[in-house]
Amino acid sequence: MEKLIITAALTGAEVTRELQPSLPVSPDEIAEAAFDCYKAGASIVHVHARDENGNPTQSFDIYKEIKEKIQAKCNVIFQPSTGGAVWHTPDERLQPVELKPEMATLSCGTCNFGSEVFMNTEEYIEKFAYRMKELGVKPELEIFERGMIDNAMKLVKKGFLKEPLHFDFVLGVPGACPATPEDLMHMIRFIPKGSTWTIAGIGRHELPLSVMGIILGGHVRVGFEDNIYYEKGRLATSNAQLVERIARIAREMGREVATPDEARDILGIGR
Repeated sequence: MEKLIITAALTGAEVTRELQPSLPVSPDEIAEAAFDCYKAGASIVHVHARDENGNPTQSFDIYKEIKEKIQAKCNVIFQPSTGGAVWHTPDERLQPVELKPEMATLSCGTCNFGSEVFMNTEEYIEKFAYRMKELGVKPELEIFERGMIDNAMKLVKKGFLKEPLHFDFVLGVPGACPATPEDLMHMIRFIPKGSTWTIAGIGRHELPLSVMGIILGGHVRVGFEDNIYYEKGRLATSNAQLVERIARIAREMGREVATPDEARDILGIGR
């Protein structure tokens, strides 16, 4: 079985300091959290930027600062979000891709997101995929519903994506696909042979689905974007604490954790 790639989703666009006092917000805090997660076993850091007031932003300049600060500390894979917040325009959301990161997320369809709608039309999706291809950025295909896998395969047929693909199943978002073991198994059945995948379970689903990911040969995403608790009623002290737990469980189960360079090889980054 391949070594386990752990992604740390450090901040997100929804969580606030009121909910999680240890949330990293400034570029310095995000870079320090990334370094701590790298030391704990993460090989990818998934980044949402925040402005000087702590609000979600897709600013090129802020992402650039975060990227440079992280790279000065370690060689973890920097993966900016092109999802941003639901109110960002497509052009705003695409800005971090101009930094030519090794990876970036590519959301593959529209879904309800709590009380709001996360809009991803076919035009948006193709535009994002085309620009990533132009710049040599590896897309992580974010899947919130089963039909989004079909949308991703349309991109392959049209030449916007090349295989092997890497999927991120984000399960448990209110309004989108639930986060049961059956839902994860259903998703896995429909991706092309040779693809890699990561599971991101939201809230209380993070830990059980992460363990499933380890067992089934997938990869795992944890962090404050998805879950702010270590256990019921007890806030996690840091993103790194959540990474450490997954790394420990994986090793106890006989699955080694990938370094950033090993993750690059598994994902075909740079090929």
